[in-house]
Amino acid sequence: MLTLKTSDLSPLELQNYLHYAIAPRPICLASTVDAEGNVNLSPFSFFNLFSTNPPICAFSPARRVRDNTTKHTLENIHAVPECVINIVNYDIVQQVSLSSVEYPAGVDEFIKSGLTPLASELVKPPRVAESPVQFECVVREVISLGDGPGAGNLVLAEIKLIHINEDVLDDTGKIDQEKIDLVARLGGDWYCRVTADNLFKVAKPVRTIGIGVDAIPYAIRNSKVLTGNNLGQLGNVEALPTDEEIDALAQSDEIKELFDATIGDSQTRELQLHLRAKHLLDNGLVEDAWKVLLI
Repeated sequence: MLTLKTSDLSPLELQNYLHYAIAPRPICLASTVDAEGNVNLSPFSFFNLFSTNPPICAFSPARRVRDNTTKHTLENIHAVPECVINIVNYDIVQQVSLSSVEYPAGVDEFIKSGLTPLASELVKPPRVAESPVQFECVVREVISLGDGPGAGNLVLAEIKLIHINEDVLDDTGKIDQEKIDLVARLGGDWYCRVTADNLFKVAKPVRTIGIGVDAIPYAIRNSKVLTGNNLGQLGNVEALPTDEEIDALAQSDEIKELFDATIGDSQTRELQLHLRAKHLLDNGLVEDAWKVLLI
């Protein structure tokens, strides 16, 4: 394993490792205005949600690594502590990238990128009409994280109004994760797109207390077939199947056939059971997998 001491790396080297490793990162397309009302639009991938009550987003206009200068977004926020955080999806990713060009102060990136300004209701900066979700925010605090090249400036923005394009909502009025078609930043020129074929769900253990991987029988825990993810699924159940449920499965024709084919060959029998269980786990059938493993 390569081990690196951050103090031995240049800001550019450190940036490269961090941007590639800490990813994907959601993109904040922030619109701000200066004291004269000139509009600035710029994307930031040092961005996320940090509180629901109060609703707080944070993003960081970092100092430029090459020359340690600050960005117009940061200067604007100090002058007018308001912003709109526009969420970025695939439909506008190329225009968003174009808005990141370092145009001179006073140049309107809405015009340069071809994105459409839309008047906000509570704050001075305009929204991006093409963005699927727009947050009108008041800046509560700006925290300087350093004064050297690459140093961040943590902008804590409280969300006051949320605007959502109805095209990305489901029948219940909630945001549909497939419809919104989000994109995120990786390292260098790389991005990723959140599409239906790469979405998956993980059962969240918020209302249950899983038995844990340590409670899984040794032979299963050290399986040559089951992965760490599979063990995590098995450890997330609250209780094991009952003896009656296991016996019922053991009487099925499929299991009887497997047992008859592996009489006197316990290793092959265990392998086949674990392969069957893995197939069930990969399809989200955790309880059925447990029954197979405990036969």
